[in-house]
Amino acid sequence: MKQLRVLVVEDEMTIALLLEDMLDNLGHKVVALALRFGQAVKLATDAQIGVAILDVNLNGQISFPVAELLEARGIPFVFATGYGSAGVDTSYRGRGMVIKKPFDFKDLRGAIERVAAEARPVA
Repeated sequence: MKQLRVLVVEDEMTIALLLEDMLDNLGHKVVALALRFGQAVKLATDAQIGVAILDVNLNGQISFPVAELLEARGIPFVFATGYGSAGVDTSYRGRGMVIKKPFDFKDLRGAIERVAAEARPVA
């Protein structure tokens, strides 16, 4: 699989660092990390990325508007939530991929492989 430039949107620093380590082991590069909603919006609008991993709940704010920004740019994404598919609003089901927290390396690899086919090359 080609190396992807990844945006990680996660409000728990330990999970964000774990994700970064897992993505690195998969051969991908985390180029941006957003711990808060405002950061996520800015990065989803401007960052040169190929794929994003979005925590659904960012310290009480839902990340669906971030997903919409990514979708408008043609950037695929993975929702990460402790509730699995049930944690994703019905209007977002079928858009992006969903992995349930806590997830392991195999879960993340499978989700990234599925959305990688949609990822566009980023210089």
